Amino acid sequence: MAYTVTKLAQISRVSVRTLHWYDEVGLLKPAYHGSNGYRYYEEKQLLILQQILFFRELGFELKQIQKVLGRSDFDKMAALSSHRKVLEKNLEQTKELIKTIDKTIEHLKGTKKMKEREMFSGFSKEQQAEYEKQIIERFGEQGRAAIKESKQNAKKWSKQDEENFKKDWEEICKELTHLLEQNSKAGTKDVQKVIGKHHLWLSRCWTPTKESYAGHGQLIRDSDLRKAYEVYHAKLPEFIAEAIELFADKELN
Repeated sequence: MAYTVTKLAQISRVSVRTLHWYDEVGLLKPAYHGSNGYRYYEEKQLLILQQILFFRELGFELKQIQKVLGRSDFDKMAALSSHRKVLEKNLEQTKELIKTIDKTIEHLKGTKKMKEREMFSGFSKEQQAEYEKQIIERFGEQGRAAIKESKQNAKKWSKQDEENFKKDWEEICKELTHLLEQNSKAGTKDVQKVIGKHHLWLSRCWTPTKESYAGHGQLIRDSDLRKAYEVYHAKLPEFIAEAIELFADKELN
C-alpha cells in the first residue's frame, strides 16, 4: 500500500513540512513520485520513519540519525531491541518519579512525612556514575584512583574547558572514522597519530598508564561507553580498542 505525504503525516503525526524536509536532506526519501508529482511512501519508508522517531525520542540529532541509518551494517531488529531496553529503563525511572511526586503531595498535605532521601528518588544520575562502577568492578583500586584523579582535575575546569574537551573528542572520533572507512589498519602511522591525540585528550582527566589506557580501550569496546563511539561508526569501538592496545604496548611504560 502506498501513502501520500498527507496520509503519512496523519498516521505518524509528523507534519507534512517535516516530511518534506526529511526528503530534502536525504533522511527519508519517498518510494517514488507519481505522475502528478506527489510523493508516495510504502512500508519500507514507514519503518525508516519509525526508526527516525525512535532515535529522536532518545535525543539523537538529525545528522547523527542519518549517519546511523545510512550505515551498510545497520540492523533494524538489533536497533529495535536496543530501543526497547532504553525505553524499559526509562519506564522504570518514570514510575519511580511518579512515586516521588505522590509522596511529595502527601508530604505537602501533611498526611505523610517524607524522608529527605525520598525527595530525590528516581531522578536520573549522570551516565558517568555507571561508567565509574564498571571501571571499579573491572580495574579495582587502580580504577578508583583514576576516577578520583579525574574528579579532582574536573573541579578546576571552566565551562570553556568542558566545551573544548567535548569538541576535541568529536574531532578525534571523526578522524578515526575517516581512517576506518579508508580501510586503514589500527597499527598504521596515521591511526596511531590520532590515538596519540586521544591519549593526550584523556590525560586531561587522569594519567593513563600502559595498563590503564589499554583497559580504557577494552571499556570502550565492551561497555555502554561504546554507544558514544558507535554514533560515528558501528565498528569504531573495536577499531579504537585495538589501536589503543597497540599504542599502549609501544608508547607507554
